[in-house]
Amino acid sequence: MATMVNVAVEETSSPAQLGLPYSMPTEPTDRSLLVFAGNSNVPLAREICRFLDIAPGKALVTTFKNEETRVRIEENVRGADVFVVQSTCSPVDHNIMELLLMIDALRRASADRVTAVIPYYGYAKQEKKTAGREPISARLVANLITTAGADRVVTMDLHAPAIEGFFDIPVDHLRANPIMADALRRRLQHNDVVVVSPDSGGVARANDFRLRVGGRLAIIAKQRPQPDMAEVLEMVGDVRGKTAVIVDDMISTGGTLIEAAETLLGRGAHDVVACATHGIFAGGATDLIQRSRIREVLITNTIPLADASQRDKIYQVSVAPLLAEAIRRIHRRESVSALFT
Repeated sequence: MATMVNVAVEETSSPAQLGLPYSMPTEPTDRSLLVFAGNSNVPLAREICRFLDIAPGKALVTTFKNEETRVRIEENVRGADVFVVQSTCSPVDHNIMELLLMIDALRRASADRVTAVIPYYGYAKQEKKTAGREPISARLVANLITTAGADRVVTMDLHAPAIEGFFDIPVDHLRANPIMADALRRRLQHNDVVVVSPDSGGVARANDFRLRVGGRLAIIAKQRPQPDMAEVLEMVGDVRGKTAVIVDDMISTGGTLIEAAETLLGRGAHDVVACATHGIFAGGATDLIQRSRIREVLITNTIPLADASQRDKIYQVSVAPLLAEAIRRIHRRESVSALFT
């Protein structure tokens, strides 16, 4: 029988305990702060509200019998600074529609400002055309969110940073590296590590992670012959006798991760640990990881982990303190980028 997922050690930690910059607000605001949640990740939204010391906003977000989404805001939001927490994870299209309708409802109810807090941004892999007659889906989703009436977007570890430019409104792009690196340091048995980027596009992320945990950097070169499939071509760096830490933004099918781990073990790595912000775990990804030689996988709770996906190799780290502090700073008109300096 599968073992339940470990409880996230960061869940009850304060921003200060996690090393996040925190100070008392320096500029007062007369707007009330309200946080509403769609159905995609209610536990994360509630945890964010606990750190902000506020109650979650009251809203009815459900489905009519004809399968159309139904939204009704059940408290006064006139003149308020409103944040809507909704990861656009599976079921992706339904969760996007919930987000759009909530934004529209809040705008029509005269909220002063509506910020879409999207811990995981769906369609992020479709940020460019890879063949003729294809859409740029990530851009279309950005247009929909803006058209619905969002004034600002908060998101985390976009698969393609260029997606920020798809929006004509401010975007606060948060990084999970500080929290993930802190969690890994607590769990490592020794400091003899090599941080590995699973592709050339993730080198900057992996190097930032390396600076936080120490060790050297290695890079795996791969190609994608078709969607959701990758082939390892070559590796740069020495991992012999060391703990290899693969750092990526998401784990989808798990195939790329497992192939990278086998490459590292074949090059003499002592063991392999993986760190990823978004645990999508499509199909039977968790079963593949459970049967693999990967020792442990660290993910955040930007996407809720379904009961069927819980395994003893998967460890969740909460990003609620980071999101709550970002919301607090936006509400108080303070710097968000200072969280990562």
